Amino acid sequence: MKIFVIVVMPAAGKNIARLYAESQDMIYYATGDIVRAEVKRRGLEADAVNSSEVSDELRGEDGMGITRLALAEILKSSVAVGFLEGMRSWQEIELIREKADSMVVAFVTPRNLRRERIVSRGREDDSPQAFDDRDKREIAYGTAIPIALADAYILNTGSEEDATSQLDAIVQQEIAKL
Repeated sequence: MKIFVIVVMPAAGKNIARLYAESQDMIYYATGDIVRAEVKRRGLEADAVNSSEVSDELRGEDGMGITRLALAEILKSSVAVGFLEGMRSWQEIELIREKADSMVVAFVTPRNLRRERIVSRGREDDSPQAFDDRDKREIAYGTAIPIALADAYILNTGSEEDATSQLDAIVQQEIAKL
């Protein structure tokens, strides 16, 4: 099995990876989906505070609990190629690499462009201050390290099609090696 681990800062393009995987009939597990499902299961309001608290709880003391859940799901699937997204630390990357062949792919986008994308969505919690707070929280989690140490990069400053094309080239090159 080959697992593509998608690492990003907020609004850098992780949804492009999800849409790509779905278009290729490839499995895609995001830790955020696990958190949202748990928030819903508990009957909590799906806001930033509850999501953050549930995420922290699921991550556990070592920060890798939710990654273990996502990894177990993808390994159970027995597919040849899959995607994982939501890893925030290098320890999570190492855990995945212990269990499966993997490649870390980072989507990178300049901060100002990411902020513009967030604010333009017009969601209630998408203010410039909320963006700054979320960026700082992601950095505190350690997200910058897997991005800095990624195996491949997608510079997502153009169209969605351009980023998708970059991802497809990376994936197809790796699949050819299987």
